[in-house]
Amino acid sequence: MKIALAQIDPTVGDFEGNLRHIRQALKDARAGGADLCLFPELCLTGYPPHDLLERPRFVEQNLEALDALRPDTADIAAVVGFVGTTADGVGKGLYNSAALLAEGQVVSVHSKTLLPTYDVFDERRYFEPASRVRPVEFRGIRLGISICEDMWNVPDFWPRRMYEKDPVRDLVNQGADILINISASPFTLEKRRLRPEMLKAAALNYGRPLFFVNQVGGNDDLVFDGHSLAFGPDGALWARGREFGQDLIVVDTDAGTGEIRDLCPSDEAAALEALVLGTRDYAHKCGFQSAVLGLSGGIDSALTAAIGARALGPGNIHGIAMSSRYTSDESVRDARAIAEALGIHLHFISIDDIFEVFLRKLAPVFGDLEPDVTEENLQARVRGVLLMALSNKFGHLLLTTGNKSELATGYCTLYGDMAGGLAVLADVPKTMVYRICEELNRQDPIIPRSVIDKPPSAELRPDQTDQDSLPPYDVLDQVLEYHIEERMDLDRIVERGFDRTLVEDVLRLVRVNEYKRRQSPPVLKITSKAFGPGRRMPIAQRWNG
Repeated sequence: MKIALAQIDPTVGDFEGNLRHIRQALKDARAGGADLCLFPELCLTGYPPHDLLERPRFVEQNLEALDALRPDTADIAAVVGFVGTTADGVGKGLYNSAALLAEGQVVSVHSKTLLPTYDVFDERRYFEPASRVRPVEFRGIRLGISICEDMWNVPDFWPRRMYEKDPVRDLVNQGADILINISASPFTLEKRRLRPEMLKAAALNYGRPLFFVNQVGGNDDLVFDGHSLAFGPDGALWARGREFGQDLIVVDTDAGTGEIRDLCPSDEAAALEALVLGTRDYAHKCGFQSAVLGLSGGIDSALTAAIGARALGPGNIHGIAMSSRYTSDESVRDARAIAEALGIHLHFISIDDIFEVFLRKLAPVFGDLEPDVTEENLQARVRGVLLMALSNKFGHLLLTTGNKSELATGYCTLYGDMAGGLAVLADVPKTMVYRICEELNRQDPIIPRSVIDKPPSAELRPDQTDQDSLPPYDVLDQVLEYHIEERMDLDRIVERGFDRTLVEDVLRLVRVNEYKRRQSPPVLKITSKAFGPGRRMPIAQRWNG
């Protein structure tokens, strides 16, 4: 038998568009001689649909789309993810389901057993777990169909398994010959290695060929990388789909052969591709064709501009250089050099006279108080107002340029540099920003060396550098990774050799700036713990561990 893995890019709620993607993939799979075509989890609705699942008409349209797809499976079978409904009137009323369609009919329906409720996932909010699983026979072969998380409980792979049940083992025990897992597994840098290792371990553990198809594309803060896989029962890699692009791979189960696509050569290259895909899909799926950003001449805005240019095309990116009395000539030169290298539009707007009006109007209220961070934030907020005005007037998506290190420590200004529609780099630590820029320059030398080499500065007061307020970024980012991604408390971080006072100061900054992060634009997620729906910390709290 030949099985096609169709990694498509669905849009949440776009039933007609998603059906077009599915039908085109079926056409291509048919041309490739496939007997069965596998599609991602909830591909009819797009993943994740969140509270749209609470709208009865949304669920009805999803069922209508499934019914409309039946005629397309007259001569090729398909496994399609959709929202199933329960009939007993108890519980949530919905299942996360997969339908096997063949000969124009829905042959069987298989629902998800393990419903994740960690990080960005909240599936128990919407779905009932399957009460039982069963294989289905297709052309003399018993297919064991599972959905995403059902595969993420492989015995002997995890130091601690999250679930008592093992639905895949249950399928094997009932005679499944081939294991199929349809998925919408979001990208993280960690998963680039973890997911293939886990799936290989599953194929070996269960002693069955395993076919995994994954969604690709961006939906809100999540990026899905595709990277669909097929393994033999001995763990041999049979096929691999593209990273960060739609793809269709046909696998011959008898020969154990299929195309194996090349992967990105490094984590930095993968992060760059993920950010470009996430930016492109967020813009286009929200109806934007162009973007605007503050182009300061610094490394964060340079990388954001480069990502925007790749995502939307250079002619659709508008960089705004907003100089003040503290802006160096070097920064102005660098902003111009970045724009010229990328081929994007560049506009210069001085904010000094606007800033001066604010100072004059506030002087009677401020009285004899010394200037402090208030005046620095005023400059950032003037820039935010100008950028939002350009976004409103021309319909540009405003891209914020702050990185994860800044957002973690509150080294950013509400209603200033945090103003915007998408936080492109807000899950990218500062040290990784530098590494991605070096990767970008290896591909195409567009970030000037002067931008990479100069000390980072917000340029909001004379001779300012970031390290006036923060530890060196290589130290800061390691502390932040231990605390945010690895969930270490103060004492455990100190045990790693860091100064206690430094760690206390960093953790305090993380704690007291939670209110800022609640008001951030959506953050494109590329690490295991981003600032967004997957990290839910109280604002009013006093725990300092």
